Amino acid sequence: MAKELKLFCFGFGQVAQYFVKSLVSQKCEFDFVTTTTSKTSFNKKIFGKNYKSLFFEGNDYDPAILNELSNSNNVLVSIPPVSDEDLVLKNFTDEFKNNKFDWITYLSSTSVYGDKNGEWVDENSETLPTSSKGKARLRSEKLWMNLYKQYQMPIRIFRLAGIYSLEHNVINKLKNNTARIIDKKNQFFSRIHTDDIAQALVKSIERPSSGEVYNICDDYPCSNEEVTVYAANLLKVPIPQKIKLDTIENEMSKSFYKDSKRVKNTKMKENLKVKLKYPTYKEGLSNIYSHLS
Repeated sequence: MAKELKLFCFGFGQVAQYFVKSLVSQKCEFDFVTTTTSKTSFNKKIFGKNYKSLFFEGNDYDPAILNELSNSNNVLVSIPPVSDEDLVLKNFTDEFKNNKFDWITYLSSTSVYGDKNGEWVDENSETLPTSSKGKARLRSEKLWMNLYKQYQMPIRIFRLAGIYSLEHNVINKLKNNTARIIDKKNQFFSRIHTDDIAQALVKSIERPSSGEVYNICDDYPCSNEEVTVYAANLLKVPIPQKIKLDTIENEMSKSFYKDSKRVKNTKMKENLKVKLKYPTYKEGLSNIYSHLS
């Protein structure tokens, strides 16, 4: 990256944090600013980097965001739709139109594909989301792509599979007695470690390609049962009993388990030259297990 990177992060959850961590580890020259739903702070620090964290929630935001956006050349959007609205575009579309950026990435979800009965999907597959979350994601995707088409903005969309990390994973759920196995046949999920999402984001800055959609997932979609059993064996703890889908009270969780599909990552690997650090859940969970005291 020859040009100094000035990054603006709408949202600063685990994916954005792992992205910043990856940039730091690669000794990139960059500054960054984030948004927060807490109060503005001008002297935050993470991974040895100082940064500003500016208030943004609903339709309220610190006006300093406008100036910081105009001074940025790269933008990561990881804020999901709220009440079916894309709050970033609702509040800042004019700023995107009026400023020149080198790279804008919107983080979406593979939930936009809906239920494919365990069949494979790629970026050209039909999007028929079944959940309200998936439908809202797809609406946001279309709004971002319209900006690309109308104004030639350097926008790309990352459809993320089920995310896991050192902090959030099935091993921790087993230790907290919150892991569960859903009794459902022909159930396939794709997943991705935050380290590999961060890698894909860095690679996409090095290989800018506007108007593209990428599935971000590992090589091996499988059932939540297979993953949970593997993790239980690592920990040498009992395998949780299976529960019926109908017994799940949380509607968001229930809708997640209703969908079954296997997501292809060929485009990510070929176009972005991503070499997965964790090509399957086994490498990812084994690494997480190795960090346990």
